[in-house]
Amino acid sequence: MPSLFPSHTVVQQAFSGQQSASAVDKRIATPYQARPELYVAYSVADDANDKANKLSAEAQKEFDKAKGAIKAKAGTKMELYSGSYYAACTFGGLMACGLTHTAVTPLDLVKCRRQVDSSLYKGNFQAWGLIYRAEGLRGIFTGWSPTLLGYSAQGAFKYGWYEYFKKKYSDLAGPERAANNKTVLYLAASASAEFLADLALCPFEAVKVRMQTTIPATYTGTFDGFSKITASEGIGGLYKGLYPLWGRQIPYTMMKFASFETIVEMIYARLPGQKSDYSKAAQTGVSFVGGYAAGILCAIVSHPADVLVSKLNANRKAGEGFGAAVGRNYREIGFGGLWNGLPVRIVMIGTLTGLQWMIYDYFKIFMGFPTTGSTPEPADKQ
Repeated sequence: MPSLFPSHTVVQQAFSGQQSASAVDKRIATPYQARPELYVAYSVADDANDKANKLSAEAQKEFDKAKGAIKAKAGTKMELYSGSYYAACTFGGLMACGLTHTAVTPLDLVKCRRQVDSSLYKGNFQAWGLIYRAEGLRGIFTGWSPTLLGYSAQGAFKYGWYEYFKKKYSDLAGPERAANNKTVLYLAASASAEFLADLALCPFEAVKVRMQTTIPATYTGTFDGFSKITASEGIGGLYKGLYPLWGRQIPYTMMKFASFETIVEMIYARLPGQKSDYSKAAQTGVSFVGGYAAGILCAIVSHPADVLVSKLNANRKAGEGFGAAVGRNYREIGFGGLWNGLPVRIVMIGTLTGLQWMIYDYFKIFMGFPTTGSTPEPADKQ
């Protein structure tokens, strides 16, 4: 018959925290440890936590595997400011601009129509309701195809050339002057990049604006627009909005890149630690915040030219000179008319710019490059 009282050995082990050699070696489970059903909540939580950790590890493993496969396929070492680096930046810009601009096509549609005729709609929701009842969901996305193609091309040129010019001008200035004049460097690089990017965007922008500002839409799609414009006006018809497009996009991009770089630098300066101390997810979050703030400034700076782009593409007369067309449209709408649709555009451009920088920097991280927000290293330090 077992004793009703614990033995001397058991009491000693309980108060000394020691276990017998046999218990340690055999790792004998207590009756409660052998019955996890008595602790269902704890076992389920532990199981879920284990599964989450495994999934996170597997996701990171797949991410690294995909990144490694891309690097291996490239056949070259992925170094900063190499050909593969600029190619990655170009593709990242393509995705960032093409996808985001297409996603906000409904906002862009209402903005363009209100810029051409401010009395057409009283507000965004009323406009979408009227368009949906008349043309369905497809009508709300009028102009999506030239938007996708045009801004994909523009984004590729803009981001790729910006990274190239930023490095090129930094090397020409030298390490010390580049560090002391970072804002000038950003402004010059972004202006140069946008000058080239607008040559790619302009034909698509002409088709997009005409599709969006005529009811019903003048063209069934991008290439239908190309063929009809060139048939009636020649190739020049696709580029008659180029000057106001430069007037809109170059100041916009200069503000977009220079203010973004400055804002991001200010954010990291006010956060504890260094930029490298933060996770990649946190860095892309900073990119979104900095991009949204920069987008608000961009919208304000470039809005009058944006109104003129919409007006000139919609109603510039055949053979009418650029200066004459601008003067006629300005007399029609006045100074106040240059700011038609600004609140809508602030929301649209702020969201666009924030998402673009987030997508772009995430792609750079995926390719193994640092996020944007620093002056290029001098050539002798790489």
